[in-house]
Amino acid sequence: MSAGAKSTQRMVRRWALRVWSVCWLVAVWILLWGDVSAANILGGLAVALLITFLLSLPVVPVEGRLHPLSLAKLTLVIGRNLVVSSLQVAWLAIKPGPPPMSAVLRVRLPLKSDLVLALAVHAINLTPGTMVLEIDRDRRLVYVHVLDIGSQRAANRFYAEIAQLERLLIATFERDKEWQPANEANA
Repeated sequence: MSAGAKSTQRMVRRWALRVWSVCWLVAVWILLWGDVSAANILGGLAVALLITFLLSLPVVPVEGRLHPLSLAKLTLVIGRNLVVSSLQVAWLAIKPGPPPMSAVLRVRLPLKSDLVLALAVHAINLTPGTMVLEIDRDRRLVYVHVLDIGSQRAANRFYAEIAQLERLLIATFERDKEWQPANEANA
């Protein structure tokens, strides 16, 4: 592919992303107001255009490709973890006895992209009973506060869940055969 074609492809991709962002923001605006009317659509469009063009964020480099089937599996696993963890935390809140033991565990997440690392951190933070306290971006380490970690079995279960999350994120966004590190020109 020629340099001109790549440049055109990047420009089309950026505009498609902006159009998608505007549509999404208008939809959120309408949902917030709870009424589909011409005034809400126009108001949402004005706010979306203001946010998208005047308050735009820097471009985040995207190095891999999205795999929809892997994304579906990732979504199901995160959803299952949320339900199971919510029930466990609810049980810990109402069961009699001493409070559960908690700990801060270090986890290495060798994800290549900062964007995917951020997604992993958000997935961990969404899970009840866990919270990322610190991220060492250079060494790809995260320090996670984990509730009810009083046994080696519980720690192993936590590490297994994190390993599964990592595998699913790699399968969804960072497959080796499709990986091309982005530079600022490719973003």
